[in-house]
Amino acid sequence: MTTGYGNSTDPVTRTRTGTNGLAVAGLVCGIVGVFIANFILGPLAIIFGGIGLSRSKRGAGGHGMALAGVILGIVDIVLYVVLIAVVSTHGGFSWHAG
Repeated sequence: MTTGYGNSTDPVTRTRTGTNGLAVAGLVCGIVGVFIANFILGPLAIIFGGIGLSRSKRGAGGHGMALAGVILGIVDIVLYVVLIAVVSTHGGFSWHAG
């Protein structure tokens, strides 16, 4: 009787061809970082996307998602720097009633 788990006589070879999880995480962090918390999610997108790129070179999928995560992470950081520059030149946030 064959159980199908690790037997050398099992004719089915099981290979894992899933999506690279860190590539997905980098992409999600990059997309969400455009809208909220870009000073936190931008660097995370670059880190996760970079690791995802290195894993995709070793055979994991998700090369495009990892690359998009890195690019969006850079966009997040640039957006944050521009936002800080604009706020600082206009005297900060101020709420005027009326």
